[in-house]
Amino acid sequence: MAEHVLITGGAGFIGTRLARRFVEAGHTVTVLDALIAQVHGSDPRNDSPLLKSIDGIATVIEGTVTSSDDLRRALEGATIVVHLAAETGTGQSMYEIDRYTETNIGGTAKLLNLLANEPHSVRRVVVASSRSIYGEGAYRTSDGRIVYPAHRQDADMSIGDFEVKFGGEGGLELIPTDESAKLHPSSVYGITKQMQESLIMTVAPTIGIEPVSLRYQNVYGPGQSLKNPYTGILSIFSTLIRQGKGINIFEDGLETRDFVYIDDVVEATFLGATHPEAAGNIFNVGSGVATSVQEVVGALFAAFGTDVPTHISGNYRLGDIRHNVADTTRLEETLSFTPRVAFADGVKRFAEWVLTEPIEGDTYQKSLDEMASRNLLK
Repeated sequence: MAEHVLITGGAGFIGTRLARRFVEAGHTVTVLDALIAQVHGSDPRNDSPLLKSIDGIATVIEGTVTSSDDLRRALEGATIVVHLAAETGTGQSMYEIDRYTETNIGGTAKLLNLLANEPHSVRRVVVASSRSIYGEGAYRTSDGRIVYPAHRQDADMSIGDFEVKFGGEGGLELIPTDESAKLHPSSVYGITKQMQESLIMTVAPTIGIEPVSLRYQNVYGPGQSLKNPYTGILSIFSTLIRQGKGINIFEDGLETRDFVYIDDVVEATFLGATHPEAAGNIFNVGSGVATSVQEVVGALFAAFGTDVPTHISGNYRLGDIRHNVADTTRLEETLSFTPRVAFADGVKRFAEWVLTEPIEGDTYQKSLDEMASRNLLK
């Protein structure tokens, strides 16, 4: 059955590729996006290749999820909503608290308020949640218990002790975090993503709508913003390499993330929106592999065929987690989907694309200065 899909935040990195995936499958797509300068540049209607990539195949409405009028217009005829719209950036969220809360929580509340109180044709809502809601995630103690350590303390990190702690336990072993894990985000961004998910999963069933939550890990790949300093280390480090500038590796460089390639994220999201068994479920969307920051730097040097000076500085950001790796068993067992793109291959594809793009200005340093001025970067 052909669906009419509304993608909020659909003019971005994930949304435009997802829009094309839906159209290729015979569905109709409407995109609602605020086209903010931090993500899209100052003149996105003329300069954004992402926006141009859906020209003629999707109806694009420039508007915001914080406006009921914009949402009402975008919802006309929609049978599926993929709710991607959100302010993103762990560090920035710690001092732009009102903006993150208004957009991420307030926008989701406005969407649900319309669906609860006005006529519509929506039967499923898919929300883009985040690995950030897990905080430090899952670990195993030496005697085999699964525990969820609290946020790391400034006092420990200030003396170079970056590992997580749990009571008096020693030798904690990182394990993949599954969807039943404790939710205790360590940043404002994480809190807002938890609230987005909770609102959708709680309210939607009461109004006859199927909810689906996708907890994205660290998404990367061609099309990722090279302008936005909060978009992730692959983009940030790539820009520094092309500028010939040194890379400051925070903490000890052994911190890890679960990097998942854009094509795998798009396919998992498409299945989350269309597969009958997805209804009512929460899924981790990741690679299931932990990659350290030092490994990221090495992979980028190999992919670009060059290197720049690196410095493991011991700097750290309050609100950052130590490690992250997702358990993707539920995604595999329920939707029969396993991510296909290994990190080494994905980085090569990403670097090939980066080399076709203009070298961006150094907005990253400005973002670090902003955090340091607020005592969030040490």
